[in-house]
Amino acid sequence: MNLSPKILKILLIIVLLGFGIGFYLQDLKHEESTAHAWKANRYNLDRFNKIMEYNNKMNSTNWRVLRDSIDQQLDTLMILRFRKEVDSMNNDQLEAHSNQVEVHASYGPQ
Repeated sequence: MNLSPKILKILLIIVLLGFGIGFYLQDLKHEESTAHAWKANRYNLDRFNKIMEYNNKMNSTNWRVLRDSIDQQLDTLMILRFRKEVDSMNNDQLEAHSNQVEVHASYGPQ
């Protein structure tokens, strides 16, 4: 196949146009995804701004209230964790007891 300079120039123009169109379409998709990300993160940004505003207003009284709230939440978590452990121990004991009753029942009088 014999390629003349005219055909090579046409191929070069087609390749450059293809890259240009590809970059343009990629940029459009990037703008679209960025807009969606900002919309999705708007709630988080508002929440962050409220936290920063509250942080700027902090004094010893506010800190004491916040610390008490954190302590109450930690206490609640510890109680829930303890209840979960006790429930799992009770389940294990019930299973062990039922297994033991099955063993005794199999050795009973015949």
